[in-house]
Amino acid sequence: MTGASLTAQYFDDIFGSDDDPWNLASSKYEAAKFLHTHDVLADRRYARAMEIGCAHGVLTGHLAPMCDSLLAVDISSKALAKAREQVGDRPGVSLAQMAFPQDTPDAEDFDLVVLSEVAYYWGLADLDRASEWLRDHVSPGGRIILVHYTGETDYPQSGDEAVEALWTELAADFDVELTERRDKYRLDLWKRR
Repeated sequence: MTGASLTAQYFDDIFGSDDDPWNLASSKYEAAKFLHTHDVLADRRYARAMEIGCAHGVLTGHLAPMCDSLLAVDISSKALAKAREQVGDRPGVSLAQMAFPQDTPDAEDFDLVVLSEVAYYWGLADLDRASEWLRDHVSPGGRIILVHYTGETDYPQSGDEAVEALWTELAADFDVELTERRDKYRLDLWKRR
């Protein structure tokens, strides 16, 4: 673990040098992971959802039909430009540039917050900040879904470290609905008491 979160410049550089740096739109692995995420969440409809780290908007496209209102945010302006191409003018979908958790929406509580492949980019201070915001802005009965790669990375946290750090802060207010480990990723679903 390290102390500093990755910056907007880091992500703009990645998206500037490669249209799809993680093969989000073309990889069978990513497609299966997005479908798994969708299927886990598809047992209900969400009035107000937020996707943190939407990148190109591929997962956003899977989430939108389940949500009355979906705010998809990313730290990178270049990623958001791609997301606008992906999701266009879908009703109920809003895109915003935001360096969460330093920047947070001025909005009502959410009944779904999606953290897919994002929490391991945060240092410990930002993981604490994210936990505090989630505790205060996920409505009772609302869900947080976390999906993270479990292999080695050069990010501030591993997927396991990031999820465990968030859980340590949120366990008193959330219940575990589901924890699954697949070949290369973990999926955690938590519900606000």
